[in-house]
Amino acid sequence: ETTPFTAYVQMEVLEKSWSWSFFSNSTLPQSLRYLTDLSITTECVENHNGSFNCECLPGHGWNASTCYHHKPCRDSNFFHSYTCIIFHHPDIGYCQLLPPVPGNLSLHSALPSPGSTLTLTVLLSHEATHLGWYLQPVGSQTSVKLQPGTQVFLGDQKSQSVLTIANVSRDWAGQYVCRFMSRGFQWLLHQVVEVPLQANDVIRHPSQLSISCNAFSGFELRCCIPNTNRTYTASWSPRNLSSTTALSSRTSGTQCLTLVVPRCPENDTKYTCKLQSPGLDPVSISISVSIIRDGDTTCPQDSLGGDWNVTKAGHIAQIPCPLNTVGTVERHCGTKGTWGPINSSCTDERLVTMFHTAQLLLAGQGQPRKKVPKLMTQLRKHVAAVSSPSDLLALLGTVNILAQVVTRARTELPRETLKDFLVATNDLLELDPNSIWAPAQAQVPSVSSAILQAVESLGRSLCSNDHPFSLTLSNVQLQTQLLGPKTPEDYSISFSTHPPLRVQIPHHALAQLDWETGNISITSMVLRKLGHILPRNFGQELEDLLYETPDLVLSNSIKDGNQTVTKGEIIMDFGGTRGTPTCVFWNHNLFQGAGAWSKEGCEARVIDTSSTTRCVCLHLTSFSILMSLHSVPDNPALTLMTQVGLGASILALLLCLGVYRVVWSAVIRNKISYFRHVALLNVVLCLLTADTFFLGESLLSLSPHSPLCLAVTFLCHFFYLATFFWMLAQALILAHQLLFIFHHLSKHRVLPIMFILGYLCPLGFAGATLGLYLPQGQYLQKDQCWLDGKGGARYTFVGPVIIIVGVNGLVLAMAVVKLLRPSLSEGPQTEKRQALLGVIKALLILMPIFGLTWMLGLATLMDGGNEVPHYLFTVLNTSQGIFILLFGCLMDKKVREALHKRLCCILPAASTVSLVSACHPCLSSPRYRQSLDKMGGRVRA
Repeated sequence: ETTPFTAYVQMEVLEKSWSWSFFSNSTLPQSLRYLTDLSITTECVENHNGSFNCECLPGHGWNASTCYHHKPCRDSNFFHSYTCIIFHHPDIGYCQLLPPVPGNLSLHSALPSPGSTLTLTVLLSHEATHLGWYLQPVGSQTSVKLQPGTQVFLGDQKSQSVLTIANVSRDWAGQYVCRFMSRGFQWLLHQVVEVPLQANDVIRHPSQLSISCNAFSGFELRCCIPNTNRTYTASWSPRNLSSTTALSSRTSGTQCLTLVVPRCPENDTKYTCKLQSPGLDPVSISISVSIIRDGDTTCPQDSLGGDWNVTKAGHIAQIPCPLNTVGTVERHCGTKGTWGPINSSCTDERLVTMFHTAQLLLAGQGQPRKKVPKLMTQLRKHVAAVSSPSDLLALLGTVNILAQVVTRARTELPRETLKDFLVATNDLLELDPNSIWAPAQAQVPSVSSAILQAVESLGRSLCSNDHPFSLTLSNVQLQTQLLGPKTPEDYSISFSTHPPLRVQIPHHALAQLDWETGNISITSMVLRKLGHILPRNFGQELEDLLYETPDLVLSNSIKDGNQTVTKGEIIMDFGGTRGTPTCVFWNHNLFQGAGAWSKEGCEARVIDTSSTTRCVCLHLTSFSILMSLHSVPDNPALTLMTQVGLGASILALLLCLGVYRVVWSAVIRNKISYFRHVALLNVVLCLLTADTFFLGESLLSLSPHSPLCLAVTFLCHFFYLATFFWMLAQALILAHQLLFIFHHLSKHRVLPIMFILGYLCPLGFAGATLGLYLPQGQYLQKDQCWLDGKGGARYTFVGPVIIIVGVNGLVLAMAVVKLLRPSLSEGPQTEKRQALLGVIKALLILMPIFGLTWMLGLATLMDGGNEVPHYLFTVLNTSQGIFILLFGCLMDKKVREALHKRLCCILPAASTVSLVSACHPCLSSPRYRQSLDKMGGRVRA
């Protein structure tokens, strides 16, 4: 009786060639009478070090336990990692016969279109473990593991596993492999996925072309496609006898089809590159060629930034990027035949490759734990390659993506990887802010805020075993600590920066943490020069003032295991501060993602008489301290001077009104005098009203949110503007009389114009400002009743004032020139001439005073560290009423005479004749004495 069975025999073959007779002559066990079949399962090759590389032949495989105890022959390719293993001893194992495949891999769409969703499903007939998905992209010899990302989604159930890839592109074409363990063996299921090309995958050069047949030397058109696993045939049209098509060339992962046109086309022609693959719709791209004819407007040949040929007006010229860069260099030819600026997107191809790799890693291609350290090493090396804004944007894009990858995967960085990143950051901050950073921010406003956020994320991702860690570079300083399970005393560290900086987290703040894992890691980092790069944006709670750019930015973070702590009390001491400090943090959510400084949750305290400022904040993020360039110092002396000066100014203006009440009829001798004093009287009324409201608001300390504060702001805006507009009316009357000497002005025409200019114009400015900025919340300041400057409300006051001061200055200059010429005295009569001289003298004194006052007001906006402009502005601004009384009213000779006469006439009745005669020279004349004698010497006043 015979019984069939399978026996595994280990044989050592010494001869290079052998046949079946080798086994028939061999000595077999007595129990094996007949050898009916022979199949070899394993082939082993001895290495130079005495080990053996043993590989399974088709239909056989290594048992899972054997794979577990031995290393694979090839580490680079996951597809074949366990078909060949290494043995280090002569007792070599053997491969076993594989059972039927315990699963089936299916593709839901045989040919997914770009932008669609790709789904692969593995149906399992037996229990499986260690299931993973891999992709070998087109043109690559290695495989990458697929993990959950922004495009990759994995779903595992008991009997199936699903791989879903969203928004498929050519980056996802290639061979997919599902690897798993089942029935004691490792299994590999393969599926090839093809993704058709789209028009945006085709690169054309140039995009358009203009040529002159008079200087024609031929041209070339080229369309290039990336390498793909599908076969494409390409052709150009139209293609006449004069054109030739070059063979397709493969360079750096692309295939290019070139059309050579040696003869000038007769007319404007559109050339089309058509790409066709069996079973797919053709893909076509076009290049327009325009003929430059005699009389056409063109841009001349130019060598600025490259070799620019003659180009037809309205067209775009292109030249290739320099070697080892990718992108385009374009220049627009204007309609008038003038070249526009050069627009270059050329980027170092190493930076582009690194950025693309980081994008795929975020999408789900690759393992962050292995890939991030490699990319960080490249990042450190490639910072030196940054020479343009495009390079910087590509590099910063890589940094931001890596920060997202580390955060999503909760990857911990080893010490060397974090050091590579910080060194790269240090070098990035050394790049020129004007030629590199500023143009990059113009293209992407959020770029500097995003790099700060990336530095924060990566800085706190240090591996727990690598604490404590410190690093000091020229622009970056970092210190980390790992706190044990027992709550320590206050956390405190200092940085050797200039000025010095100290960070402290009090004991009670640390005690409030969860301490779930028993360890708390704290990371503090100081970044120098970053404050100069961040945009000058300020949150609404900050006053609309000018600030010095902060030199140091402090970043703090606390991690409890994998959880990042966002709230907690932190104390920071900033040394070397001056002026008015404001503690701020960088809020990444403001200004549509561009970020801004905000002081919410932070408080500034002066801890001693030195220049150190203590900032106490209730949240953790990036902090700095802003020094105001123009905030009025919180000085009680200035406040008192303001109130006393306004009080004196109001009294002077009231006295001025009393003088006019007494002498009005006496000083109005002609129309010029009338117009002048009407304008000056309205200046007095407007300034008196505005100063009264301003003083009342200062004494009452109105809340900026009260309706009364809104009313005071509107009225002050209106009456202060009206003051300047009435001064403008006075200057315009003067200009008219100087230019048109013999032209008579009519009161009925001039007065309405003056009142319209003096009241309706400022009312229009004030009303428009209220209606435009109040709904936007940008009308009132946050801490006082005056116009806000964030949206431009304050400039509706400053702008008209500057214009009026400038116009009045021109009028005064013209008046001075006229005074130096005799023509002024030849024209008007004496009284009219005296009136004009009075206007000129008053304006010559008042306008410089008013102009100097408000120029000093602007000076306080530019320099907050020096208190001298603040004191000068306070003194001059609150003394304007006194200046008007002295130089606008009492300086007038007619006013003084009328006032003098009026004072003499209101003396008591018992006054003696000698006293009365002393009051006026006319009373002591002989004729007057004769009349007195006739009256019996009795005089009654």
